[in-house]
Amino acid sequence: MKKKIISLFSKFIFTFAIYIFVMIYPDDIFLRENLKKFFGFSKFIGHQEAIIRNVLSGKDTFVLMPTGAGKSLCYQLPALIMEGAAIIISPLIALMKNQVDNMRSFVLEEGVAHFLNSSLNRAAIQQVKDDVLAGKTKMLYVAPESLMKEENVAFLRQVKISFYAIDEAHCISEWGHDFRPEYRRIRATVSALGVAPIIALTATATPKVQHDIQKNLGMLNATVFKSSFNRPNLYYEVRQKVNVVKEIIKYIKLRPGKSGIIYCLSRKRVEELAETLALNGIKALPYHAGMEAAVRSANQDKFLMEEVDVIVATIAFGMGIDKPDVRFVIHYDVPKSLEGYYQETGRAGRDHGEGQCIAFYSYKDVQRLEKFMQGKPINEQEIGRQLLMETMAYAESSVCRRKLLLHYFGETYEGENCGSCDNCLNVKIKFEGKDYVMLALETILALREKFKTDHVINVIRGETTSLIKSYNHNELELFGEGEEKSDRFWDAIIRQCLIHRLLKKDIEQYGLLMLTDKGRRFLEKPHSIMLVENHEYADYDDDDTGAVGLAGKAAAGGGDETLFAQLKSLLMAEAKRHALPPFVIFPETSLRDMAILYPVTTEELQTCQGVGTGKAQKFGKPFVELIAKYVQDNDIERPQDMVVKSSPKKCTNKLFIIRNIDRKMDLEDIAAAKNLRLNDLISEIETIVGSGTKLDIAYYVQQHVDEEKHNEIIDYFCTEAQSDSVQEAISTLGNDDFTETEIRLVRIKFLSERGN
Repeated sequence: MKKKIISLFSKFIFTFAIYIFVMIYPDDIFLRENLKKFFGFSKFIGHQEAIIRNVLSGKDTFVLMPTGAGKSLCYQLPALIMEGAAIIISPLIALMKNQVDNMRSFVLEEGVAHFLNSSLNRAAIQQVKDDVLAGKTKMLYVAPESLMKEENVAFLRQVKISFYAIDEAHCISEWGHDFRPEYRRIRATVSALGVAPIIALTATATPKVQHDIQKNLGMLNATVFKSSFNRPNLYYEVRQKVNVVKEIIKYIKLRPGKSGIIYCLSRKRVEELAETLALNGIKALPYHAGMEAAVRSANQDKFLMEEVDVIVATIAFGMGIDKPDVRFVIHYDVPKSLEGYYQETGRAGRDHGEGQCIAFYSYKDVQRLEKFMQGKPINEQEIGRQLLMETMAYAESSVCRRKLLLHYFGETYEGENCGSCDNCLNVKIKFEGKDYVMLALETILALREKFKTDHVINVIRGETTSLIKSYNHNELELFGEGEEKSDRFWDAIIRQCLIHRLLKKDIEQYGLLMLTDKGRRFLEKPHSIMLVENHEYADYDDDDTGAVGLAGKAAAGGGDETLFAQLKSLLMAEAKRHALPPFVIFPETSLRDMAILYPVTTEELQTCQGVGTGKAQKFGKPFVELIAKYVQDNDIERPQDMVVKSSPKKCTNKLFIIRNIDRKMDLEDIAAAKNLRLNDLISEIETIVGSGTKLDIAYYVQQHVDEEKHNEIIDYFCTEAQSDSVQEAISTLGNDDFTETEIRLVRIKFLSERGN
């Protein structure tokens, strides 16, 4: 008993001595000596020193620092100094391993840092426990799931815990971008283990998320250390999502040898894009949670060791990965939240060097993500939708992107032009916004500041929704006053009111719009306020070859009109020479693409819509020769990196269809084998034949189309048709006598026999 009292007294004296030392020496010789001893640094950066002092003094600490600002040191150094072991709660096994390996490189004693998770076998777990109980381990990394296991709780009750560090603390909040339900149960487990200080750390947290974290952990009185979210070395740009794979390949090839990360939302897209990049001479590998752990880890290591330049990943990649020289981060898909976007872009330029952040945006991506939310609990849908709307507003806005990001995290960027985002580097269209701002503010007041953005906009535009009727808001004097403008326009007005601090959003009831004092003064004394127009993004769908985007340009009549006229003349001459209707050789959309892309080889010609290998080889030579001469004579600067090689795996449907038509299998059976409707299969066949591949479906046409009808349709396409349009054929031949399917089948047979 006496020995136990002496031991407890010794521990108290040791802890008290550290506290007195830290408090007495303002120059912090003690801390700096340990910083140099363990990490080799001669000075702290930012708030590191103050945070470490706070932890050593036994106070709860909340740390909000951007990626690359040195958060890990804020718990690693105190852990090495203090008695006992620090319990570090971390969300990812890969992140834990990375942190432990990193820590062991600084300290000779291998047992100084361990992780305890499901990846360890029984012998390894026992070794960890032995080192912890022996006092060798200063840092024990655990996942929240591991922390809550009964056997681990029983074990940790035997351990002197110096403090708890909760890394990636945004996972606690339902409003955070990586919400983990297990994180919300940490407080209860910590209480069961024993009282010790808590340090919660994150790189991304809005005021709402910060409050949620502190409230859940029972640390509302914690000392808060908040660094600026501004990363001056990062360049932000949002591009329209058209020909996205070509754009990415071109972008990377202009930066040979530079490291980059490309984020996609789906695992399938990750694997397809990584393979396409590799086929096009870019050293790239995939990374996502569905891969085998060994392969995933190997791919990560190859990226860190610079054996590959690019990692194509889901959001599973990057947390805590300490690679300082990532030069670009590309978002193939629109991110689910601005917090996620900010954290992912934060992995660029951690060495304060160049960091380019490019996001591709399509409104259809937003619609897809909204669709994925269906079926989830209503509360989750509401949160997800609001977070997505913030991202959408960021993408479509013409306001300085840095200003928008910092505002989202509760910080004000005072500069008018950051000089490092696409909006600031390009001329923005401004307009007088006084009347619009007044209407928005007056409407919010009329609604007694109790509603969110979408409801306010519906009132302004005069939308008679069930919610508006239930509150009788359709009877308000201002109802419908702004009906001439779109909902996106009014969303931009409200967004800019928030940035100008005329409005604020309630933290406790996220999304409720309220006037600030500045907003009330504006209503009392209105003044000129210049606002900027939002970007208008066309609703293009993305595809791997860029065919949709090119088709859109062609349909709109884009491209070099002089060249197009010459190509049209050549087409008529070639049609006469081959005794074929012009559309059998190349449809007009193909000529339009040629006038946009200037293909000068038959391989490049295949990037044009409706031109496959067969057509390019059979008819392409005179066309590329004409284009090559035109380009040379007119000193044309052609689009580069036009040819995107694609994986054979993407052609499996096509090969399956071709093989089984060669075997004369019924089209219904082919469709059933691929889970397609017959109409969809015919569309696939039309695409195959349209690109120049010869398919013999005569056996099927003979069974399903009367010979007289067949001959009449063939005669129409040979003599009367001005194009290969099925609708024109139906109009001329009569839909009472001919079905659309009959015309499509005979048309396929005709084009294949005559043109391919």
